[in-house]
Amino acid sequence: MKDWWRGGIIYEIYPRSFKDSNGDGIGDLKGIEEKLEHVASLGVDAIWIAPFAKSPQKDFGYDVSDYCAVDPQFGTIEDFDAVAKKAHALGLKVLVDYVISHTSDEHEWFKESRSSRTNPKADWYVWADMQKDGTPPNNWLSVFGGSSWQFDTRRMQYYLHNFLKEQPDLNYHNKEVQDATLAEMRFWLERGADGFRLDALNFSMHDPSLKSNPHVENPSASEQPLSNPYSYQRHLYDKSQDALLPFLQRIRAQLDEFGATASLAEVGDDSARTMQLMADYAGSGDKVHMCYGFDFLGPNCTPLHFKTIIEKFETGAGGAWPCWAFSNHDCIRQVSRWMRPGEDPARVAKFAAALLLSLRGSLCLYQGEELGLTEADLRFDQLKDPAGITFWPEYKGRDGCRTPMPWDGEVENAGFGQGTPWLPVEAAHLASSVKAQEADAESVLHFYREAIGIRQGSAALKTGSVEVLEAGEDVVVLKRVAGGETATCVYNFGGVQIPVPKKYGTNIILASGNGVMIEPRGFVWLRA
Repeated sequence: MKDWWRGGIIYEIYPRSFKDSNGDGIGDLKGIEEKLEHVASLGVDAIWIAPFAKSPQKDFGYDVSDYCAVDPQFGTIEDFDAVAKKAHALGLKVLVDYVISHTSDEHEWFKESRSSRTNPKADWYVWADMQKDGTPPNNWLSVFGGSSWQFDTRRMQYYLHNFLKEQPDLNYHNKEVQDATLAEMRFWLERGADGFRLDALNFSMHDPSLKSNPHVENPSASEQPLSNPYSYQRHLYDKSQDALLPFLQRIRAQLDEFGATASLAEVGDDSARTMQLMADYAGSGDKVHMCYGFDFLGPNCTPLHFKTIIEKFETGAGGAWPCWAFSNHDCIRQVSRWMRPGEDPARVAKFAAALLLSLRGSLCLYQGEELGLTEADLRFDQLKDPAGITFWPEYKGRDGCRTPMPWDGEVENAGFGQGTPWLPVEAAHLASSVKAQEADAESVLHFYREAIGIRQGSAALKTGSVEVLEAGEDVVVLKRVAGGETATCVYNFGGVQIPVPKKYGTNIILASGNGVMIEPRGFVWLRA
């Protein structure tokens, strides 16, 4: 089906931490192949594989040195072929994480670009002269700290890097760069990929005027923590430029050549701007298929927040198809973000799952969500994430959500692999392993399978319209409608139980309690 992605559920695999097949402590493609049955058993539609291309791993794969080669620590290109073949046999689409805004400084393109100001690739990256006093061209800041400009003594110029200095930004104002990117995306499509997750898409083009960014009045609106100076600028000129849109049309045209493909764009900007970007990128049907932002990846878990974001998207995203996630490889796990002191993590996990699965749009599940995993607590000396190391202790980075997947809590390294894992296995995860939850009919894992199955079989829940019927201090009610089917989903965010509101129907589709009362962090799905 060409539009499989509408209402589809995409399972994100972080390869380093999913399954280690060869005992080197790092997950790999063979490990993914080995465990695909688990993913398929959830009832999801696709997998998104975080970067596995050749890379010096300064940012764990998001610094690519060769887009058309598999990094040896993850396996071989034949291993990818085997993953794609098995996934397709299991009914799963395969989305490859394509790092579109930048490369590694070890990429051959950058090596040539930095060699002189006159070489054939001199304009493939963003270069600028120093100011008269030797300082950078403007005030732009890197997401990972400090200036986003790095001086290069070969060219005696600065180059732009929105992230690490080892991640120079490509210049997509140059059509040759667009052509090269399209050719490498075609390489993966021809090998069996069904599309792409486009990393940091709105960072892919800058304003050539190189104007300095103004400050912001409300830094808390940023998707970055306040401990990061990046939050204190309004990023008008270093990203989110309209000039990117024609290139997105070229990407979509190529994807359409391959039939039932999809593209999922990550859009990171302040909340006021994100909806407009989603409309620009996905609202007209000729660019990316869908976008996701950071609105539900933070600590805010209130009825008003959900009402605000849902209604803001429905009125402000210009017909774009939504995609939602509550967790991914870049943020604290949802249970730890939303759990109140003394609460049962499993209850919070089921509550979050039910809420996510009732939203209009496509959905992303991050590995381990189906187990209700909490954030791992790591010491500073155990950190690997450059952002965590830079901004410690106010921001501990992303390692806490990237620890190894617990397959069997009774064996070495929780069944992740024989070698010492690249990050330690979290002791609190052992009791939540896949094996333990398979044996428990009331587990989070079994709940995910049941709830996903219900959503997949319901036109209202999968692709229907959405309306926020209520959003009080403790309760939110969503109404989903498709054709003659209506599903009403009631969520109790509060600390005391409430009665099931019979005015929305008495036919219970799914409930966390007895169907009479909704306990704290409980819910009920009703069919009218």
